[in-house]
Amino acid sequence: MSWSSPKSTDSNQPIDKPVLLPQVVINTRPVERAAPLTEHLQAAGMSVIDMPMLTLEARPTTEQDMGLMRQWFAGDYQALVIVSPTAAASGLAVWQTLEQECHAQKSSENASQQKETGFTGLKAPSHLIAVGEATAAVLNDAKLAASSYQVLQPLIANNEGMLAMPEIDSLQAGDKLLVWRGLGGRRLLVDTLQARGVHIDSIAWYERKMPADAMTQYEQWQMQFLAQQSKQQATSTAQPIVIVSSGTAFEHWETIVKAVAAKVVESKSSMDKPTHPALQLNDFAYVVLGERLANMVARQQLSYWRVEDLAPATILAAIHSPIVDSM
Repeated sequence: MSWSSPKSTDSNQPIDKPVLLPQVVINTRPVERAAPLTEHLQAAGMSVIDMPMLTLEARPTTEQDMGLMRQWFAGDYQALVIVSPTAAASGLAVWQTLEQECHAQKSSENASQQKETGFTGLKAPSHLIAVGEATAAVLNDAKLAASSYQVLQPLIANNEGMLAMPEIDSLQAGDKLLVWRGLGGRRLLVDTLQARGVHIDSIAWYERKMPADAMTQYEQWQMQFLAQQSKQQATSTAQPIVIVSSGTAFEHWETIVKAVAAKVVESKSSMDKPTHPALQLNDFAYVVLGERLANMVARQQLSYWRVEDLAPATILAAIHSPIVDSM
């Protein structure tokens, strides 16, 4: 079942079976984005472990990136799509630099005429479209007093919601769209719009990597979790729930779970002290964002809830709903 604020739809048919309140929820969101969700779930009585599967690292801004920004600044694009708060903050800084350069050039040209002009703030040369509340907040909160731009948002923060926006739906062959994103992120709207003949450029302001301590953190958590389960003999305890918001994060999670399970098997065949059976991917239930991630977990026959946004209330409501059992 899908959950979204305020609206969503899902073609999956959930299997109606009772869902126990989980003892453990693992939040795999990056550190800088995890806190609101963790606090909301803790307030609902859940035990939440922050275990980031992604870390965001800034990329050097290339000449090609600056070229695309100057084209956008000159009005060459019909719309700009910004897919994350990090992309918004990075792009905004360059936008401000270009605005100041333009102001300095005009002031220099007017110097011979003894004219003074003040910095007029930021003026958007195209539609600004933010995917999600947090991304829009970065742009809205950063407005200078004299700035003039409006941040648009889809009703639902996914591909379908974006395509339904008049500013996107009206794009035709020959039109140009610029995307601010992270390297390795999903190719938002690209296939549909390119099939329509729309030219799409993108700037990757950052890249998403697996945190260096992710495997160690998972190993330590699993050891403690299994030891506690053994002590309590709690065979009926609900599955731990893993919240995953991107395909890259799920790939990192899958890599770690399988690698740790393999290490446990190796240790059992050696002279090491016997250990508890390692957890496998299907020992967890998953909260996943959007159709692509839902398909990824469904292909592996994993149980999941699909959500259409990452609002804490959306995720909590999903966890309290019937689960989709892919088995």
